Amino acid sequence: MANPTALLKRIKRRIVGRDHTFFAVTLPGLESLCRDELAALPLDSQRLQIEKGGVLFQARLHDAYAANLHLRTAARILMRIGQFRAANFRQLEKELRAFPWELYLFQQQPFDVKVTSRRSRLIHTAAIVQRFEQAIKARLTAQPGLPAPGTAPPPALQIAVRCVSDRFTLSLDSSGDPLYKRGLKTHGGTAPLRETCAAAMLTLAGFSRHSILADPMCGSGTFTLEAALVASRIPPGWYRNFAFMAWPCFRPGRWKHLRKLAGARIHIPPAPRVFAADHDPQAVARLQTAITKIDLEPAVHLQTGDFFTLLPPRHATVPGSVVLNPPYGRRLKTADSLERQYSEIGSRLMDVYPGWNLAMILPRKDLHNQLPFKVTTLPFQHGGLHLTLATGKIE
Repeated sequence: MANPTALLKRIKRRIVGRDHTFFAVTLPGLESLCRDELAALPLDSQRLQIEKGGVLFQARLHDAYAANLHLRTAARILMRIGQFRAANFRQLEKELRAFPWELYLFQQQPFDVKVTSRRSRLIHTAAIVQRFEQAIKARLTAQPGLPAPGTAPPPALQIAVRCVSDRFTLSLDSSGDPLYKRGLKTHGGTAPLRETCAAAMLTLAGFSRHSILADPMCGSGTFTLEAALVASRIPPGWYRNFAFMAWPCFRPGRWKHLRKLAGARIHIPPAPRVFAADHDPQAVARLQTAITKIDLEPAVHLQTGDFFTLLPPRHATVPGSVVLNPPYGRRLKTADSLERQYSEIGSRLMDVYPGWNLAMILPRKDLHNQLPFKVTTLPFQHGGLHLTLATGKIE
């Protein structure tokens, strides 16, 4: 039986007291925005490195708490816990048996291993997962982890394994549910958009807590809710929990302090900063319920109406930002109707929102030619679809 006091000291020395390598996962194309967010946190910006699909950074454990709480464009935060080379199963088993799993798992804590492998001699991912499971269980039998606090069993630990050219990288998922799950919505929509993508579009459209946002095709309200959080300085992770809270190295006092600092900055604007509308009254009603539930009613003005008849908010004395995620795909049958729709949208924007900043999703890049003003395009993938993000000023 392992000495809990000695094990706790090892955890403090090796996990809590050291810098670690973290990887903030993003949608391809959003890496620079995520890097800027990380640079705004109290981290050393010289230690941020953009890679395909995310940002690598060196930080302390509590910095990962802050990243999960504050990052709007990251999908999850991984903490790298080990690297080694193994070209066959004998080498792999040897490395796994020697790995100190007791530093990362409580006694009897379930775990889930997810493996990707490419350009390696070990390519059978199911067999790799089996070796991991056997080695972890054997190690924890010989050297048990700390007893889990409380009476409820701890949730499963997510272990991400990436093998490239026979080199294994082991990471722990510190987020749990993807970070786009803000803990705000229980309803969906006919064209759902992830909150991380919505946050990126708001940034590219120049929206800040001091400006005005028009969301005239709000649907399920992803843009509206995200903008209301920004306008109120509410961190995107304020309403949810994270996987790191079930780690043996978790420090509740440090987490409480971070939330206290963030909570002191929250300020819900007394007048609306976000103006949203949709032609579907049921969608508007569902969104109103979500806004009321989190006490953000002062920041948002909702109405039922059609994009082609709505006018900009009368409170907007200067141009603001407008965001659009028009219907596309199966809901529009032909290319002609799609091109006609975007031409009509462009004309309406030109007539009603001159001088405003725009961020809009296009199902095809060439559809930007239907707009009567210049835009910059950025390709991205969402829900298995290849889409284009168009941004620019309506002029």
